[in-house]
Amino acid sequence: MCGIAGCFSGSSKIRRNLEKMISVLDHRGPDGNGIWVASNEQVGLGHTRLAIIDFSSAGKQPMKSFSGDFIITFNGEIYNHLKLREKLNNDISFIIDWRGHSDTETLINCIDIWGLNKTLNEINGMFAFALWDARKNQLILCRDRIGEKTLYYGWLGDCFVFGSELKAIKIHENFNSKIDKSSLNEYLKYGYVPSPHSIYSGVSKLMPGSYLIIDAYNKYRKPTKYWNLFDVAKNARQNQFKGDD
Repeated sequence: MCGIAGCFSGSSKIRRNLEKMISVLDHRGPDGNGIWVASNEQVGLGHTRLAIIDFSSAGKQPMKSFSGDFIITFNGEIYNHLKLREKLNNDISFIIDWRGHSDTETLINCIDIWGLNKTLNEINGMFAFALWDARKNQLILCRDRIGEKTLYYGWLGDCFVFGSELKAIKIHENFNSKIDKSSLNEYLKYGYVPSPHSIYSGVSKLMPGSYLIIDAYNKYRKPTKYWNLFDVAKNARQNQFKGDD
């Protein structure tokens, strides 16, 4: 369990806020932390690390892809990442100089070469990650198919923020959101606040099986579904297993 957080804004205070945001996520990643801020200080990514697969410094995040065009902060585990490395190496005509053996490095390089949509179809795991695409000047948030890993996001004034937990957003200096009454009703009814809502007005949870793009020019796009449990269940009912035990 790692912690991720980030900001997308033209504010010169982005690094200071990002440092505060990851400081409240230390309990999620006691093995280290890191911050990456773009040279124009428009976007910043933060990470607190719980080392599971690669204990070396090669697994440190935020992490750049081999081309340097993508930067990721990632929470979770990609179960089939070794097979994906092998498949990726077979798909390209050059050799990637792998720095370590973390699933994060596998994921970011798959996105670099295959693109986001193909990578999401190929990976098997639980995850929430934020990706900066320097080619398109886009920030991308993504959540696993079932939603095992939570990711909150919202606008605080002119600053877009996200985090693994609400406390990372609440500590931002622009946070002044009030309790959302309809979300409070849902909490009292169900014992939790269903996605895509949160207990605070203006702060949402990314839906399972979805990704969200924040564009430097268009600013905001609606979340996109890349996987739907109901479609999978419907397809299974229509194509039932006909073999024997």
